[in-house]
Amino acid sequence: MLAGTALKIDPVGALIYEDERMLIVADLHLEKGSSYARRGVMLPPYDTATTLARLAVLIARWSPRRVVALGDSFHDNSGPERMADVDRASLAAMQAGREWIWIAGNHDPNIPADAGGERLPRVDVGKLHLRHEPRAGMQQGEISGHLHPVARIAGKRRRCLITDGNRAVMPAFGAYAGGLNIHDEAFELLFPRGRKRAHVLAENQVFEVCATRCYPEELLRPIAWGMSPR
Repeated sequence: MLAGTALKIDPVGALIYEDERMLIVADLHLEKGSSYARRGVMLPPYDTATTLARLAVLIARWSPRRVVALGDSFHDNSGPERMADVDRASLAAMQAGREWIWIAGNHDPNIPADAGGERLPRVDVGKLHLRHEPRAGMQQGEISGHLHPVARIAGKRRRCLITDGNRAVMPAFGAYAGGLNIHDEAFELLFPRGRKRAHVLAENQVFEVCATRCYPEELLRPIAWGMSPR
């Protein structure tokens, strides 16, 4: 439950609002690989295909009538122009017959029209308020992305959704999207101390864990190397 609204978390990394047949994803960062390549950092050029294939699985599973992408869907505004024809066709097939909303992100504030769908600064549905960047202070019903939360559990770094029951920050969906530890100050400014919980994504499962059971980033290295933390 989030702000009194029943939602489901799919282990692939999406929120499902079944009553509205709505699927919510965040931070796809499509064409991040090609963006880096333009700057001389050569990464395998498969991130867009991998991310879209993962999204296609979700759409086949839930058959949403509305898909909302919470910003930074493309790594930059010209990302759609660099998409391979096969990836562009895959995206168009997923958009067909349903409402598709791109919320503006800091990476892609002006997605071109040929990417399909509709562009909005935010979406309000009942008690829920969907946007890219979380706002400071108490924000009842806010669902955002932008921060790419990850949790350190038993030495492993996993994507997760962070919530206190009033607001939520979603995991980054993109294959090349990085992550920010849930103990980072950015999260401490959003959630009351001791209240946030991590919904950790694992293979075909989601585990709810109190944030206090997750390692902060600075403790991982000495533990991993068999040394005592300072």
